[in-house]
Amino acid sequence: MIFITAKFRVRPEYADQWPGIAAEFTAATRAEPGCLWFDWSRSVEDPTEYVLVEAFRDDEAGAAHVRSEHFRAAQQTLPPHLAETPRIVNTTLAQDGWSLLGEMAVSGLE
Repeated sequence: MIFITAKFRVRPEYADQWPGIAAEFTAATRAEPGCLWFDWSRSVEDPTEYVLVEAFRDDEAGAAHVRSEHFRAAQQTLPPHLAETPRIVNTTLAQDGWSLLGEMAVSGLE
C-alpha cells in the first residue's frame, strides 16, 4: 500500500472551518475504489495544523487519486486557505492495513 501523512498549516481565520472546507475533497477521495483510508486530525498543540493520514491500495490507486477531477479541484480550492505548502511523508509498505501496537496491548480485549 501507499501510506501518506501530510501536515497542513491552515491560515488562522480558516482553522475552525477547515473540516468543512476540505469536506467535498475528503468525501470524494474516500469514495475512490483504491482508497484504504483518508483521515484528518487536528493538532492538540497548534490549532492551525491538521494532519492527514491516507493510504491507497497500490501505485495504480495512488496515481488515479492524483489524476482525479476532485484532486485537481482541490489544488485550486484548498491552497488559498493555507498558510504554507503542506509537508508530506510518502512511502510504500508491504501490508494492506493497520498492525497492532503490541507494546501497548490491551489485555482481554483482543
